[in-house]
Amino acid sequence: MAAAAALTVVSTVLISVTMADLRLFALITGLAIAQTEVTRRIERQRRMLSHGPHINVTSVWLLPAALLVPPQLVAALAVVLYAYLALRSWNGIGAGEAHRVAANATTMVLSGFGAGLAGHLAGEQGVATVAAAALGYFLVNTALTGLGLYLANPAKATPASCLGTMDDNLLEASILCVGGLLTMVLTNEPLLSLLVILPLYILQRSVLIKRLEELATTDQKTQLLNATTWQDGAQREISRAEREHSTFGALMIDLDHFKHINDTFGHLAGDDVLKAVAAVVKQETRAHDLVGRFGGEEFVALLPSTSKEDAIVTAERIRQRISELVIPTRTNEGEQVEIERRTASIGVASFPMDGSSIEEVMASADAAVYVAKDSGRNRVVGSVTKPALAAVA
Repeated sequence: MAAAAALTVVSTVLISVTMADLRLFALITGLAIAQTEVTRRIERQRRMLSHGPHINVTSVWLLPAALLVPPQLVAALAVVLYAYLALRSWNGIGAGEAHRVAANATTMVLSGFGAGLAGHLAGEQGVATVAAAALGYFLVNTALTGLGLYLANPAKATPASCLGTMDDNLLEASILCVGGLLTMVLTNEPLLSLLVILPLYILQRSVLIKRLEELATTDQKTQLLNATTWQDGAQREISRAEREHSTFGALMIDLDHFKHINDTFGHLAGDDVLKAVAAVVKQETRAHDLVGRFGGEEFVALLPSTSKEDAIVTAERIRQRISELVIPTRTNEGEQVEIERRTASIGVASFPMDGSSIEEVMASADAAVYVAKDSGRNRVVGSVTKPALAAVA
């Protein structure tokens, strides 16, 4: 904040502002406020549902401003935009929120200054200048936002939570591309800049719909498929396997003595264990495999075009990886602990050998889990034949 304030003061002293600058500033500010007003409900929902860094579209206005008006007006634009967003899109500035709004506005001010400096160093106005300014904006914004998110919670910081996912960064890059095009429009035909509002509305709406779809299909603790979505995908895989006379393997993974973890360390520590195990299952399966959380401490995986023998090999890798996990977490009292030497019992079945429907296949895998637990836990068991299954029952 001190750096942003100092640079703004220095710019005000050293760089004069013309009437043409003020007119262009007023046009960009008016367009930005109009776009914010049109999309304020979408922005509010997106911010409420965001997971990790929240990408808004302010850069589409700040990038042209950084190239076309003096730096002090860029700072003024960032302050106006974030004040308006807080009051209209985010339901006001509540207790504990003012510093976040101020910090975000400051990040945008410094990102705009970075864009202006990069554009100035690139030379006269042109494609190279716009590209350099966009890169400068992106780098400063990413660095400052990532640092702020890391310092907010260093214990649980990850590259994705601080720097955003690939989708987050592609969204920011696409917004900067629109900002680059807007720069050229404002330079040559300023009135055509009105046309940018509708594409931005559609872009924000599409991102919101994608997020809602993710929430509807994903287990929020583990980021795996939820039970309903997994079941739907498994039904489609059954149909495909029947048409192509193919096979698939199915894994039922049950963590051993999970209740003991919750009782000893607390449910938040139990959640960290679930996340770590989910990450292992995801890493040890293929991108097109269906991996989900079935409920509680149970996970399921469907491996298309895989024999039972190969599915057992995969299950054994998962079991071994789980037993090697060291999971740093905290108890309910805030004490740092490491949970290790956890085990899992895994049942394996296959289609069509162990059933003609997904229910029958998973029932066979579930029965194999019970055999694994009765045999001492921490082991992989393939589904048993129906006479043997009756004897176990």
